[in-house]
Amino acid sequence: MTYPSLVTLLESSVRAAPRKVATICRDGTQTYAELHGNINRLANALTTFGVEPGDRVAVIVPNGPDFITAYYATLRLGGTVVPISTLLREAEVAYQLQDSEAKVLVVWEDGAPEAMHAFAKAPACRYCLVTGERIPEGAHSLQGLMSGAWPSFEPVYREGHDTAVILYTAGTTGQPKGAELTHDNLSSNVMSIIPLVGLRSDDVVMAALPLYHSFGQTVCMNATLAAGGTLSCMADFSASEMMDRFAREAVTVFAGVPTMYYYLTQRMRDQSPVHQLRLCITGGAPMPIWILHEFEKRFGVTILEGYGLSETSPVASFNVRSLPRKVGSVGVPISGVQMRIVDEDGRELECGEIGEIVVRGPNVMKGYYRRPEETALVIRHGWFHTGDLAYMDQDGYFFIVGRKTDMIIKGGFNVYPREVEVVLESHPLVLDVAVVGVPDEALGEEVKAFVVLHPDQQMADGELIAYCQSRMAAYKCPGIIEFRDSLPKGGAGDILKRELKN
Repeated sequence: MTYPSLVTLLESSVRAAPRKVATICRDGTQTYAELHGNINRLANALTTFGVEPGDRVAVIVPNGPDFITAYYATLRLGGTVVPISTLLREAEVAYQLQDSEAKVLVVWEDGAPEAMHAFAKAPACRYCLVTGERIPEGAHSLQGLMSGAWPSFEPVYREGHDTAVILYTAGTTGQPKGAELTHDNLSSNVMSIIPLVGLRSDDVVMAALPLYHSFGQTVCMNATLAAGGTLSCMADFSASEMMDRFAREAVTVFAGVPTMYYYLTQRMRDQSPVHQLRLCITGGAPMPIWILHEFEKRFGVTILEGYGLSETSPVASFNVRSLPRKVGSVGVPISGVQMRIVDEDGRELECGEIGEIVVRGPNVMKGYYRRPEETALVIRHGWFHTGDLAYMDQDGYFFIVGRKTDMIIKGGFNVYPREVEVVLESHPLVLDVAVVGVPDEALGEEVKAFVVLHPDQQMADGELIAYCQSRMAAYKCPGIIEFRDSLPKGGAGDILKRELKN
């Protein structure tokens, strides 16, 4: 099947309503015509730096019009976008610039001083464009280049199998790998998401998820612009500011990670929220059931949970509106995508049996950039092996239980961290939790839980262990509990378990 490119989808929205507001941010609004003109200006500017089809353009910019402009300008001239997290430090940025062989770096002014050091370590990266007014020596002003550029640009045609975006995955071991997502990968995912969630041109979608991450990039930015909606951009998450913007901007759709839902719920503990939300979406990390119920009770809006990875563009499954929702499930495969549960030998398992999720469909990445061996390890016989452990019920709904690499073998028994985490999360005093395996001389591995309690709450570890023992097999229960004020998390709200193991 042939899919319209993201560039084509955006052009359709521009033609349909050029004067409609495309983006809202702290600095004001931008219509579709204005956004399109700025994209064309930057595409023209990039060509003056010798950017050609297939060249990589790295983008380190927080949520807002500059990110969207750089992203679509690169696609429009046939280049490949390399979105990089604004949270990374010099060595991490330098690695991604070098590994991706980026030719141009676009960076926000606050991140420019450190990024320039990384830029200097990447010989293939020849030009640095900086947003804002503070332009370091050796860099170019993004706005200055755009101001003198022509506002029209004929898009360069690219095949559906050509790489559009390289997203670096954090991984659990070794250096991050660049997942090559093609034009068809991204467009097919967008075309599936729009009807699944019922996105409309009159929707205002809150983009608080970082747009450099696959969740925010596809579900918020690309899907909204393809549907002709309005994207409300928030660079730094704040529950109080978000509540104000929900009301002021008449936001109708919100996609966020569980941590965001928790803080929104806490913000509204003593008052009724004013909003026009009709739909909420979550992903990126498992949603604690108590947060889901509490949010829905206070806001009167249903939360639909989905599942995916950077390698799957990202959405693979979703609790679609047309089917009954199952709390705790990540739903069913989206249109055109197949998912299975398999054992170590790749044999498909029966309903209820725990195994690895494998995915096949137009959303699955081309491969890891310049890593054929590692690509071959995860894409076998056309199926992408996710490394996530789950089971499927009789209705075809998938339930995540943990990561394959996170599985704990305690005294010969397999323990799935997510299964233990769900029980711990059900305790009324527990706010956040992460379960890992730690070495044990007698058992091989012991189950250790890192627990964050609700503010001003206290309890003994023995009390929490007893709570688990009354709800699951003894071998699954934590032998060690460590209470903490917070847990380390990535940009998508996922808990960084590798840091807890160190």
